[in-house]
Amino acid sequence: MSNIIKLLPDSVANQIAAGEVIQRPASAVKELLENAVDARASEIDILIKDAGKTLIQVTDNGCGMSAVDMRMCFERHATSKIQKAEDLFTIHTLGFRGEAMASIAAIAHVEAKSRPHEEELGTCLRIEGSRVISQEPCPCKAGTTLSVKNLFFNVPARRNFLKSDTAETRHILEEFNRVALIHPEIAFSLTHNNKLVYKLPATTEKSRIVGILGKIYNERLLPVEQKTDLAHIKGFIVKPQYARKTRGEQYFFVNQRFIKHPYLNHAVTNAFSELLPTDAFPSYFIHIEVAPSDIDVNIHPTKTEVNFKDAQYIYAIVHAAVKKSIGVHNLTPTIDFTVDPELNTTLGMPASGEIKQPEIHFNPDYNPFKQDGRKPETEDVNFRKKREHQDWEKLFQAKAAQDDSEKEARAEQTLSQEQPGTFFQVHSKYIACNVRSGLMLIDQHRAHQRILYEYYLSLLTNRRQASQQQLFPQDFHFSAEEMSILKEMEELLKHLGFTFDGFGSNRVVIKGIPENFDSSNLRETLERIIEDFKKQHNQPGMDNTIRLSQSLASQLSVKQGTMLNNEQMAYLFNSLFACKLPEQAPDGSRILSIIPLEKLEQFLKG
Repeated sequence: MSNIIKLLPDSVANQIAAGEVIQRPASAVKELLENAVDARASEIDILIKDAGKTLIQVTDNGCGMSAVDMRMCFERHATSKIQKAEDLFTIHTLGFRGEAMASIAAIAHVEAKSRPHEEELGTCLRIEGSRVISQEPCPCKAGTTLSVKNLFFNVPARRNFLKSDTAETRHILEEFNRVALIHPEIAFSLTHNNKLVYKLPATTEKSRIVGILGKIYNERLLPVEQKTDLAHIKGFIVKPQYARKTRGEQYFFVNQRFIKHPYLNHAVTNAFSELLPTDAFPSYFIHIEVAPSDIDVNIHPTKTEVNFKDAQYIYAIVHAAVKKSIGVHNLTPTIDFTVDPELNTTLGMPASGEIKQPEIHFNPDYNPFKQDGRKPETEDVNFRKKREHQDWEKLFQAKAAQDDSEKEARAEQTLSQEQPGTFFQVHSKYIACNVRSGLMLIDQHRAHQRILYEYYLSLLTNRRQASQQQLFPQDFHFSAEEMSILKEMEELLKHLGFTFDGFGSNRVVIKGIPENFDSSNLRETLERIIEDFKKQHNQPGMDNTIRLSQSLASQLSVKQGTMLNNEQMAYLFNSLFACKLPEQAPDGSRILSIIPLEKLEQFLKG
């Protein structure tokens, strides 16, 4: 029998390793950035072209590499960070696995230039698909410049699975933010397609957060700090009143390494209990310092997951630190017993502090019962009816634009055998009505979701636009990652009626919104669109039209617990059966159910 097990060639082994370490251009950016930080650089510049598919270039002024080190860094399992197995438990650096550079070189054209500060000449090395093309001395700046070109040029299957340039750029921005936020002492710049995205000078932790996320965060941040013998917690949380509908600004760092840790996220969320609505998420930037021997950072190739030796203890410290910050910096106004008398005068109060009792003026001959010969009771009833009708129109403003004849025809066809009787509400969640075969129950939230989903889907598909210009355009600040999502959705949002005055690096000005749209909830709506996009962008076969329609339908639909009058329930019922799929919500859940008359009789019989 011939032997069938063979040793893989290094080039093939490197491509397999690359599949684990370098999943997309953002993975290469992360590895190169971490190496630059480990090289003790004080300035790091990133240049990206075509979302990293054409070029990723990272330049630093770190310690640089000799000619031998330059060649060795592209070998598998070659690293300067560890020498023996025990060193895995004393890791202070970021890139230590010794696979990143070899993996990148296996699937790209790489050019590396590096010079130690004490040398006069540097070294230039070119590698294509793990094959060394050339290595020669060259003049260059002190530090290292790594250029990664034509990523996945020899792995076309992996290249074909990459997302759009906008999506891949968003992942790069996410990796950039994770490194830049925890290293405010380093100056960073990021340029994409010859356009400067970030220019961040060396600064403090708070200023770095403001520099990345916008000036509005300058007044939103609360410091967090708690120090014990085993852990040091520091960083910032965002004030509860500025909680967002997205999870975007949630950052945990352990020993200056970004991590994802649901257990610790629960510690922060629990500390905000009773301060946030159920659909809001706290924002935080928390750095945890522990002894390297108390964590295991080698459980995942991307090193974003760690194990703590005592996770419950870290949970308690994080929870206590956040709770303390909320308590110490609470926003309840305090009484100042040493107010300057001149301040009172400025505010229109006498310097003595004495307040004059206000005078009440009224017409003693005024009789409200003689106006127009109507009683106020009648006016109150009419006003209440008019107000209820206005509330109803606002509740279902989007669906009201559909053609009434189309709805009636659809409802007539669907309900030919099941004509409803009187409607009534069950626990402000369900609409119940008697039909010929029994009792029909309708989930009011899911029903309205289906109605709005089909409305917005039709609006986006037919490219119909109805916009109302705002007297005062609204200016919103978002992170670069969130701005990339809005830019990707810009055309679809325009078809809904949104008009934009311009996109900045991290701000957008909206001067028009869809007709009958509540402008007071505009930011919340945009945040929810962004969050839903993040959740659903990996779902195969779902385009942005469906994604946006689902997001708006979920946000704007009537919620469970909302009281409806009979007119509103009837409108909801008729609109539902004018839909193409009245039985199924956009997420696939059931909207209605009919309890047969026979079963009702069995219930009564026991």
